[in-house]
Amino acid sequence: MNTFSHRRSRRAGMYALIILSVVILAFPLYWMVVTALTTRSALLDNISVMPSLGNMTLSNFTKILDAHPILTWFGNSVFVTAFSTIIAIIVSTMAAYSMSRFRYKSTNFLGFFLLVVRMLPETLLVVPLYMMFTNMRLINNYASLIISNITFIIPFSTWMMKGYFDSIPTTLEEAARIDGCSRIQAVRKVIVPLATPGIAATATYSAILGWSEFLFARTFITQPDKWTITVGISSLMGEYTIIWGEVMAAAAISIIPIALVFIFLEKYMVAGVTAGAVKG
Repeated sequence: MNTFSHRRSRRAGMYALIILSVVILAFPLYWMVVTALTTRSALLDNISVMPSLGNMTLSNFTKILDAHPILTWFGNSVFVTAFSTIIAIIVSTMAAYSMSRFRYKSTNFLGFFLLVVRMLPETLLVVPLYMMFTNMRLINNYASLIISNITFIIPFSTWMMKGYFDSIPTTLEEAARIDGCSRIQAVRKVIVPLATPGIAATATYSAILGWSEFLFARTFITQPDKWTITVGISSLMGEYTIIWGEVMAAAAISIIPIALVFIFLEKYMVAGVTAGAVKG
């Protein structure tokens, strides 16, 4: 009986911890939505955690869409993030497969190099990248953002994909090659379909990195009509006044793509992360 009670207590404590973690993590999102839906007069007063329905409005969304090119910034971010993610996934998939299946003298060095590159802060690279893009006439060109984004996305994506490729038995490729497939055919027909959850998980996290990037976009793109959504939202904050309702409305609009990605690719993300953590 004591053992049963102890198990129930541990389970109750675990559930309580999970619920507390969810509340803490979800509260900023909840507060953003509440602020975006609250009238400006109510925001100037003491806004409560549970605002009254009389203070709720969609005017912040209509004002931000009418006064600022939010949809243009939104489309710019979609374009940059999509191309950055696609290029990064193609390159990192090939690099991860090579690191997982081929053992050569520089494998460890390459892995260490990728980790070092990923740990470098963006502020350390922004000046040399700016000088390079200036010489290449890529300032105010989305190519500069895509190149700078994949510089940080590829190391992260490569390590994620390598863990997943390590979990796929090499015997599957060997069987395909015995059946007459070349290595490329074996990879395309056997490994890539099996690696779909890992690719989806890596693409999701890569898209998050590309979508939320701010420093490079703020530095390399100076024309307002070419800003990404992160730079556009930051421009809404004035030197002396910040209209929080409109800022939060723009922020709520900006999270829609990432939320949709999570909703549709959640099962692949879970499968990819867990499978990549276990070596077959």
